Amino acid sequence: MTQPNDITVSDIVTAQNAIAPMVRDTPVETSVSLSAQLGVPVHLKLEHHQHSGSFKFRGASNAVARLSPDEKAAGVVGVSTGNHGRALARTCGKAGVRCVIAMSKLVPANKVKAIQAEGAEVLIEGDSQDDAQKAVDRMVDSGMTVIPPFDHPDVIAGQGTLGLEIAAALPEIDTVLVQLSGGGLIAGMAVALKARIPGVRVIGVSMQRGAAMAESLRIGRPVEVRELPTLADSLGGGIGMTNRYTFAMAQNLVDDVVLLTESEIAEGIRHCYWQERQIVEGAGAVGVAAILAGKVSSKGPMVALLSGGNIDMALHHRVISGQNVDLGKERA
Repeated sequence: MTQPNDITVSDIVTAQNAIAPMVRDTPVETSVSLSAQLGVPVHLKLEHHQHSGSFKFRGASNAVARLSPDEKAAGVVGVSTGNHGRALARTCGKAGVRCVIAMSKLVPANKVKAIQAEGAEVLIEGDSQDDAQKAVDRMVDSGMTVIPPFDHPDVIAGQGTLGLEIAAALPEIDTVLVQLSGGGLIAGMAVALKARIPGVRVIGVSMQRGAAMAESLRIGRPVEVRELPTLADSLGGGIGMTNRYTFAMAQNLVDDVVLLTESEIAEGIRHCYWQERQIVEGAGAVGVAAILAGKVSSKGPMVALLSGGNIDMALHHRVISGQNVDLGKERA
């Protein structure tokens, strides 16, 4: 298994230089209401304002930029719960590279349409990301170039540029709340943050409903977890039974893991809208949700990452209007 130090802060700095012309250095704002609740300054990193609506654009941009001419000519394929696919589709579109995205039936229709609008081809296969991965494997066998959503050094380094931005803007921070799914985001950010701010705590936040990385970390090895409908759909999917990078990195770099109920995630979405004036998807709101639920604390300033805003607006309207939304029951 690849060791955590195989991806270094130097790799992330290289990625930052490579993608600087393509990505936004997204703003940081202070939340008055969350700061009052927690008793320390709470800052929000507004990454949902990134191109393609999520942090995934960073990793996709870095990975595509590092492809050889032959790899680009072969075309790019990836599996996605939505945001990686949209980011890859936009990046490939700008580079003139054919892009195919495989997804499961659980991916919301708005995310499928957004990927198609970027010019990528979409394949829907099975009821989980693992099922969709089988379609990707077939296309790789036929000669296409795969860019995975998280377990890839160039993707991890690209996502890690978020950590560099946060450390530069807020060098005094004590704790950072980061979405935990396949691990590419939290692995890259943790490398960058801990290199720049010794002693900083990195806490992974996910949902109780089908969190594969959280369960793998609890057991001590990659495990398969049934993928279930959730408001935090971007955090769904497995981590891969042959995971090479992100599991070991998360084991060594993540200080704690917090899991949230669906109602807590909904409250995070509502707070982001009504108190912070931000439209954020369920996965993007989990850091805020963890604060509201009283599941995290900090001795000093804290950052919560708003990682994405690609939510179906009809669903968003229902949630912010106070409806109890249970996607599991609705799709049963």
